[in-house]
Amino acid sequence: MIIDIHGHYTTAPKALEEWRNRQVASLKDPALAPKVSELQISDDDLRQTIEQNQLRLMKERGADLTIFSPRASFMAHHIGDYQTSATWAAICNELCFRVAELFPDNFIGAAMLPQSPGVDPKTCVAELEKCVKEYGFVGINLNPDPSGGHWTSPPLTDRHWYPIYEKMVEYDIPAMIHVSTSCNACFHTTGAHYINADTTAVMQLIQGDLFKDFPTLKFVIPHGGGAAPYHWGRYRGLAQELKKPLLDEHLLNNVFFDTCVYHQPGVDLLTRVIPVKNVLFASEMIGAVRGIDPQTGHYYDDTKRYIEAADLTAEERYMIYEGNARRVYPRLDAALKARGR
Repeated sequence: MIIDIHGHYTTAPKALEEWRNRQVASLKDPALAPKVSELQISDDDLRQTIEQNQLRLMKERGADLTIFSPRASFMAHHIGDYQTSATWAAICNELCFRVAELFPDNFIGAAMLPQSPGVDPKTCVAELEKCVKEYGFVGINLNPDPSGGHWTSPPLTDRHWYPIYEKMVEYDIPAMIHVSTSCNACFHTTGAHYINADTTAVMQLIQGDLFKDFPTLKFVIPHGGGAAPYHWGRYRGLAQELKKPLLDEHLLNNVFFDTCVYHQPGVDLLTRVIPVKNVLFASEMIGAVRGIDPQTGHYYDDTKRYIEAADLTAEERYMIYEGNARRVYPRLDAALKARGR
C-alpha cells in the first residue's frame, strides 16, 4: 500500500467557510452567532468535493490511503476563545469522519484539537477521546503555537502539554506537530510559519528530555522536518554541547519526518540524512503548493515521483510508503488489518 500520512480537507464545501465567517463575525456581535444546526452539508456535497479533488489525484498518482484531517490554516486557534475553537474543531472533525465513512478504503481521520491561547491543554482531551473512540481516528494534529505566530505557549517539552501526551500514550496515537494560520505579518503562513514551527519543534525536543517521561510518545514533524535535515550537523553539534545523547537515541525513537518536500534534491537529502525508518510518505496535496513545476512539468506536490527517483532499495521504499506508517500509527495498522489489508 501507499499511505499518505498528511492530508487536509482543503476542498471542503463553501458552506463550511461561510459558517466560519459568521462565527468569527459573532465575536464582535454575538447576535450574529450561527447555530451548528444551520450548517447543512450533504453526503453528496462531500462526495463531490472529494471525488473531483483528493480522490482523483490519489488515483492518478498511485496513492491508496490518506490520513485526513481538517484544513490546517483553518484551525486558527488564535481566533476567539476556547468555546470558539471547541465548536469549530467539532464541526471540522465530524466532516473528516464523514469523508472517511463515505470512502473507507481511501481515507481515515486525524483530529484537530480545540486549542486556544492561554487555555490549559487538558480542555482538548474530550475532543481527542471522542475522535479516537467514536470516529476511529488514528492521530491528532498538535499546534505548538495557538497564538498564530507570536509563540506565547511553553515549549513542547513543558509539563503544560502533558495532559495531551498522557492521552496520546494511552490511546497509542502520534501527533503531527502542525501550526495554523500566522497572524504575524513577519511570518508568511505556509512559507515561513510552517517551516519555522517544524524546525522549532525539533530544537525544543533536543533541548528537553521529554521522552524520558514518555518513552512511547511519537511525533511526526511535517514538511520534511523544516530546516532540521538540511542542518542536521548543526543539531547534532548543539545536542552534543547540551550534553544530550546522540540524536539517534535522543530523538529518533520518537520523532519522524514526512516527505512533504517539493523537489527531488530535497527528498534526496531527507532520505540520505534521516534514517529511512524515520521517514513517512506524505504529500499534503491540494495544500500549500498547488502549481506545476516548470522544470519538470509535474505538480510540485506529486511527491511519489521523488520517492521513486530517489536512491532507495525496494525495502526502503516499502518502509517509506507503508511499513513506517503502520508502525508509527498503530491504530491505522489495526484498522487496516481488520479490513484484511
